Amino acid sequence: MRSFDLIVVGGGHAGIEAAVSAAKMGCSVGLVSMDKNGMGRMSCNPAIGGSAKGHLVHEVDALGGAMGLIADQSGIQFRTLNKSKGPAVWAGRSQNDREIYSEIASSMVAGTQNLSIIEEMIIDAIEEGKKIVGVRTAHGEEIKCKALVVCSGTFLNGLMHTGMSSTKGGRFGEKPSVGLTDSFVKMGFEAGRLKTGTPPRLHKNSINWQILDEQPGDVPPLPFSLRTPKDKFPYQPQLSCHITYTDQTVHKILEKGFGDSPLFTGKIQGVGPRYCPSIEDKINRFADKERHQLFLEPEGLNSELIYINGFSTSLPVEIQFEALKKIKGLEEVVMVRPGYAVEYDYFPPHQVDLTLETKLIQGLYFAGQINGTSGYEEAAGQGIIAGINAALKIQGRPEFVLTRSEAYIGVLIDDLVDKSTNEPYRMFTSRAEHRLVLRQDNSDQRLMKYGYEFGLIPKEMFDELKQRELVISKAKDIAEKKRIVPNDINPILERKELAIADNADTITKLVRRPELELKDILSVLPEDDEFKLLISDDKVYEQVEINIKYEGYIQRQQELIQKMEKYEKINIPLNFDYLKIKTISTEGREKLGKVKPRTIGQASRISGVTPSDISVLLVYLKS
Repeated sequence: MRSFDLIVVGGGHAGIEAAVSAAKMGCSVGLVSMDKNGMGRMSCNPAIGGSAKGHLVHEVDALGGAMGLIADQSGIQFRTLNKSKGPAVWAGRSQNDREIYSEIASSMVAGTQNLSIIEEMIIDAIEEGKKIVGVRTAHGEEIKCKALVVCSGTFLNGLMHTGMSSTKGGRFGEKPSVGLTDSFVKMGFEAGRLKTGTPPRLHKNSINWQILDEQPGDVPPLPFSLRTPKDKFPYQPQLSCHITYTDQTVHKILEKGFGDSPLFTGKIQGVGPRYCPSIEDKINRFADKERHQLFLEPEGLNSELIYINGFSTSLPVEIQFEALKKIKGLEEVVMVRPGYAVEYDYFPPHQVDLTLETKLIQGLYFAGQINGTSGYEEAAGQGIIAGINAALKIQGRPEFVLTRSEAYIGVLIDDLVDKSTNEPYRMFTSRAEHRLVLRQDNSDQRLMKYGYEFGLIPKEMFDELKQRELVISKAKDIAEKKRIVPNDINPILERKELAIADNADTITKLVRRPELELKDILSVLPEDDEFKLLISDDKVYEQVEINIKYEGYIQRQQELIQKMEKYEKINIPLNFDYLKIKTISTEGREKLGKVKPRTIGQASRISGVTPSDISVLLVYLKS
């Protein structure tokens, strides 16, 4: 009988992070996938990052995860979004070659020590005394394990819909996973149904590119991973995306298919993503909108397929095709594959703890879409936390929890556990109340210490971080003291049509002026100036400028974090009986008992728990 310390079910973005991290921490890992060559296969758009999602990729990378490295090696376009806004919302995004991404992911998994790939379907999880002891495959084999991480994506009882036609499957051309849902329900878990969708795929040679708006990538492009060698990046040739729009004619055609829409006829029972709706849902909900923006994005360097971002649909095939041909640039389009919706099972995430271990069964962890999230990046963030915690539990070491003030991953998991979800959860910068200190540019300073502690980040890389932090600190000290005389700065002020300076001012004060940038100051300094030499590294330059320019705002946010931390330090026993405190509201008692918060801070964020409930709980805990 085969046996592993840890079994990971699913070779998607969550499964890769969970399996690779645990294996690097010294556990023997069996990664079970129905297709051993399908690691990291991108079910929807072959793109990584985006608003808030880019933050998650940088955090996974700082912890020692795989996603940033794979994205950098397979990226065919890189852009930093929201550059016209403040650094809190800057976010990296890459368009990736679908096949190359999966090839690199498969190679990385196969080359990881302590990790074995098992091409099978798991139909049953085996527990004894509320503790995971193994799994059973579709062929009847029992495989022993000390912990189990389930990263099943959209495959649990997956059902794909196009018009009134339905096919069993987790994504195009792949069968669903059956059995596991029933296994968990028998253990006492509550299950639900969610829905996601994907747009049609178009043939690139049938599109009139000349009349479309081009969207090129950044020059120079910026990688996700701190481990990506600058001299090799970008690895792949870079391509442009293009933009087009729907119009009222397109909308009227799509409306003809509403009567045969699985979404509107009730055939689809699962709830879809509110913030990434299908095109029919957009037209129905936003009837006042004259048009909707669409992005035509290549699926790969050698692929003939174009992904039409913004046109996710499950309408009948003939309606999809008729509507596409009325879109600017697509008049002669060839639809290679129609869009479809996929329904799948998930387990409402109030059933997991902040470590992503389930509250009902010891050693059982859920990560990714099984917890109700949508997106590769949300899955990867959960996967690495589940993998790390499973390894720590197996090794008898203390568990690992990221707080809301430490990482977007902390916000993600805290939201899932405290608020649960009945619709696909997507990360936004607005969900993070401390987003100015959770920028993607400082993810290494926030999280690399943990990756190093767990053996996922090499010592030389951690040493580089510590050295860089010393340089940043020294540069900031010099900026506080070094003064620029009027004769040097006034030509720049005049060029920008600003009032000239009468007195010398420090670099810090000048950079804090909204109209000036650090590069303006550097232009008046001699080449051998100590400050200029210190910040010659791009990473140091970026940190120094952001820290100087936004210091007041950052300081206020740090003070707020410290004020709130006192509630995070008041622990609540996990077996606490809330039912005996009658002065807590009925809903409050019910929600507290369901979530089982670890601290007063976590309790205060549970939907339905009032401030007065928290006051009562505080008094009771003190007594």
